Amino acid sequence: MRSAHAFALLLLISSPASADIRHTIQSSVQLTVDNAASQISRGASSYSISGSGVSTTDGTTAGVIGGLGTVTNGVPALTSITASQATSGNAFSFNQSYLEADSTSTATVSLTNSALTALPLWQSSTVTAGGTAGSLAGTVTSAGAITTTAGGAGTTSIGQTLITLERLN
Repeated sequence: MRSAHAFALLLLISSPASADIRHTIQSSVQLTVDNAASQISRGASSYSISGSGVSTTDGTTAGVIGGLGTVTNGVPALTSITASQATSGNAFSFNQSYLEADSTSTATVSLTNSALTALPLWQSSTVTAGGTAGSLAGTVTSAGAITTTAGGAGTTSIGQTLITLERLN
């Protein structure tokens, strides 16, 4: 009897386990050609003056402090001044600064790769030319082999294979 129990126990231990398994393979290629783009910000005018112990003139009138005047094509006229030491031998300081606005005139740049043309040349201009596909290509064979071919400037080619092994209960 003892050998029958041992034989039955051996059968239980050596019986195969049953499990469902899912195996997937996914291959893909992504090809990208960049668009032309621009980001442009128009700069403003600013005028600043400070000083002490000086006499000022705009060339015609004494005691003026200058400033911004009539605007033409988005740029105001500047009334600049000159300063001289008010009293010889005394301490003095003088500072004048001017930043000119971007003109609304027709100064432009154009891109030949895209439909972007006649962009204004302003204070902050970032222009990116569009990509050129050239020989850009990618393939995935039925066996899952991936091949990519480089394109021109402004292109990206990405090949990817994802293998998943999952135990199902």
